[in-house]
Order: sequence, then structure tokens, then C-alpha cells
Amino acid sequence: MKIRGYEMRARAASAAATGTRILEAARARLLVQPYDKTTLDDVAADAGVTVQTVLRRFGSKEELARAIAEQIRQEAIPQRDTAPAGDVVGAVAVLIEHYEQLGDMVMQVLRQELRVPVFAEITVVGRAYHREWVARVFAPWLATRAGARRERLHAQLVAVCDVYTWFLLRRQAGLSRRSAEDAIRELVEKVLA
Repeated sequence: MKIRGYEMRARAASAAATGTRILEAARARLLVQPYDKTTLDDVAADAGVTVQTVLRRFGSKEELARAIAEQIRQEAIPQRDTAPAGDVVGAVAVLIEHYEQLGDMVMQVLRQELRVPVFAEITVVGRAYHREWVARVFAPWLATRAGARRERLHAQLVAVCDVYTWFLLRRQAGLSRRSAEDAIRELVEKVLA
């Protein structure tokens, strides 16, 4: 019995390691090339497995993309949720850390959402989370407004804290991480003033 249990645990560990390799390979591919150009053959080769193994594990390229999104969600949400409510400096620091880790991948998905249905699904979930995050983190200021004024402030904060803002400052304007963080913090403070 002990040998059988050991063998089952070893197989489970091997299967988990294979799944992790496949996810890492797909994630690396999707970060640098369009979804349409990412093939299961390439992902399988990068992971050191066969296409059949990828399909057996994930079912399809779409399901593989969903699994990557879930993996990223499980990494990102606990980190983002450490942002303290009512603390602009702390919240922006957490936000910048999140974008520094995942912003380029998020932008890659956003660039393709209009033509890749699975990416459109993923961005709907991401946008909803971002709106909820803004509502929680900036709740003390939002609570002082009602109706259209509250909605407008919430929308402004969503925009200022969006990955696009980070992307414009960091990747297009070439600001350092610290300068981009200061710029977003200053924008938030002006919106809240």
C-alpha cells in the first residue's frame, strides 16, 4: 500500500510540474507575440511536452489562456488587495508594484481583446476588479459625494489608476518607476482635491 501511495503522489507531483511548465511556456509566448501567432506546437515544444499533453491537460488554446488568466488573478489579487483604504501613497505604491510585474502582459491582452474572444472575457473580469478596487481604496473620498458627483469621481480615479496611465508614463514617456509612481500619486491627489 505504501508503495502505491508513493507512486500516486509522485505521479500527481509530476503532473502538477508538467502543468506548471505548460503554463509558464504559454505565458512567456503570449507576452511577446499575438495570440493568433502562438501555437500549441510552440507551447508544447517550449514546455518539453507533446501537443497531446497540452490538450489533455487544458483542452484547447482558449482554456489554456483562461488557465493563465486564473493563475495571474491568483497572483495579482492578493498583492493588489494589500492596498490600504484611505492611504493614497500606499495604494499607489501597491498599484505600481502590480503594474511593474504584470502591466506589459495586461497591455498585450488589451491590445487583442477586440479580436480574441477569450481575451475579451478576461478583460471584462479585470475591469470589474479594478473598478471594485478603486471603490474600496478610495472609499473615504467617494463617501463624501453622492449621485453623479460620486460616479464622476469614481470614473476619474479608475482612469488615473488604470494600466493605460502606467503604460503611457512608463513605456511611452520613458519615466522611471519612481517618477511614474509620483506622477500617478499627484494625479490622484489632484482628482481628490
